[in-house]
Amino acid sequence: MVRVYYHASHEQFPPGRLLEYARLAERAGFKGVFSSDHFQPWSLKQGESGFSWSWLGAAMQATSLPFGMICAPGQRYHPAIVAQAAATLSEMFPDRFWMAIGSGQALNEAITGERWPSKEERNERLRECADILRRLWAGEIVNHRGRVMVQEARLHTLPSGPFPLVGAAVTARTARWLGSWADGLLTVSRPPEELRKVVDAFREGGGAGKPVYLKVQLSYDQGDRALEGAWEQWKPNILENSVLTELRHPEQLDDAARYVRREDLHGSVRISGEVERHLDWLRADIALGIEHLILHNVNLNQRPFIEAFGERVLPGLAGN
Repeated sequence: MVRVYYHASHEQFPPGRLLEYARLAERAGFKGVFSSDHFQPWSLKQGESGFSWSWLGAAMQATSLPFGMICAPGQRYHPAIVAQAAATLSEMFPDRFWMAIGSGQALNEAITGERWPSKEERNERLRECADILRRLWAGEIVNHRGRVMVQEARLHTLPSGPFPLVGAAVTARTARWLGSWADGLLTVSRPPEELRKVVDAFREGGGAGKPVYLKVQLSYDQGDRALEGAWEQWKPNILENSVLTELRHPEQLDDAARYVRREDLHGSVRISGEVERHLDWLRADIALGIEHLILHNVNLNQRPFIEAFGERVLPGLAGN
């Protein structure tokens, strides 16, 4: 069965308003919520960046939905702290928490003042962190010397049970690597032929039978507002991943996106005010074997999106 999540974008909304949207999403019929985790927004026009771990505790208490989140252990977060935070949420809300991990972006992680590693180094660090997280959740005393350092760490409050540790990837190469050790794949929407390459690479790399989570970047609104809202809020995010991971400040991303035209967004964001068009796109995702859809309406007009998709999109996917 397909599970459809509402994406809580901390870069775009203050935490109190996101809490309202999470409640509204539950009432509308969404089956989960997925939380971003940023120290800075992608753009000054987005303008927010609440602390996701604090928000998750409040949001999970305020709803009965399962929640997922993504973070980048290894620099801004020591993996032992991530393990403790996740274990606490899992203990308080059994069977309702899962997480994805990725190699991160300088925008968030370079604030520590440490050297920002190459992508290869960041992947090596991520793999070490995954092993550390799992060992700590299993109750082991962990010592580790590598790209991260852990000395005699042990969690005394353990998770209520196992939960998925999903790996995030935007390229087929990274997805193939994740297939060998991650419990699932998190990737982002793109044209079908490109998405298929990423999903197939994950499965061929050892991920066959593991779940795939797709963050669907869309803009739903009436008339021209769908395109205008996407362009105003999300144009830096369509830049190449090598740019998104290396720039350190929202101002730099705004500068880099200065010449992004409105029409340029269509390859990265699904823009339409027609519910049936969005249904067609989502059904094509499901045809690839994707059963977890995280819907991120990238414009600021969230309530009409939640209500319209609750009334017309979620029922249309219920039989899949």
